[in-house]
Amino acid sequence: MKENYLRGSMTTGGASSSGADTSPKKKGWPKGRKRRLLPKDSNAPKGPLSGYMLFMGDQREVLRQTQPGLAFHEITKLVAQRWAALDQIAKTKYLEAAEADKERYQKEMEEYQKTDAYKNFLQKQRKAETPSPPKKTRKENGEERKEEEEEEEEEPLNPHSALEIPIFTEEFLTHNKVREGELRQLRKSNTDYEEQNAILQKHIESMKSTVERLESETCQQRSNNAALQQHIETLRRTLARAFINLPLPGSEAAPTEETIDSYMVQLHSLIVNNPQQHQGLIQTVRGIVSQLALT
Repeated sequence: MKENYLRGSMTTGGASSSGADTSPKKKGWPKGRKRRLLPKDSNAPKGPLSGYMLFMGDQREVLRQTQPGLAFHEITKLVAQRWAALDQIAKTKYLEAAEADKERYQKEMEEYQKTDAYKNFLQKQRKAETPSPPKKTRKENGEERKEEEEEEEEEPLNPHSALEIPIFTEEFLTHNKVREGELRQLRKSNTDYEEQNAILQKHIESMKSTVERLESETCQQRSNNAALQQHIETLRRTLARAFINLPLPGSEAAPTEETIDSYMVQLHSLIVNNPQQHQGLIQTVRGIVSQLALT
């Protein structure tokens, strides 16, 4: 009887176990279970941030200090409003910082892809993407659930990646499109300004060459004026010595270097106005002039 009882117990247990194994399973992903996440590369360079995300990072700290009671969605909405009201000069600062951050990320990523750490990460990612065969187990329900939770445990989040998660809201996407349009407009304006600057630079170089040429001509003219002035002084001394013994009619004063100009004007006036009356004077002047020509 004892053997029959033991056999009956074993038969009953086996039937129940067999029934448990052959029970139909539900299709789809079970409720409460989490999908397996692909491994993240913790050694990779930090991704670049857009100008709006940089502005959000600055404003978020300001709002947390000035208005600590705001919720996350309220902070996001307020930051979006401030970004829309921001002037173009302030926006350009953040957009330029975003471009610099993007260049930084590309350079660091190119260097990182040459390292062994990146190759090891690719191998881990390929292994994670390869589906593993289902495990057969006959453990109790509690132990089986525990094993599934251990296998499907999520990787802890990186606290430094909070700002790297983009906020894909309709408002954010709209602002991002507007900012990209403004950035293209700024680049076009910058190109136009560079062309105008090149034209102005050519005008400046032309003006410099013109100024240099005029300065050279001015120096040459000053030199000619100095030579003419010296020639005039020599001519005055020569005339004063030549006509020193010929005073004007009605005047006994002889000409000097200081008075030779007025003397020659008065002498010319006497000869032209009364040539018949001053024939002797005309002959004397002709003689003096002929001697000057000979010398």
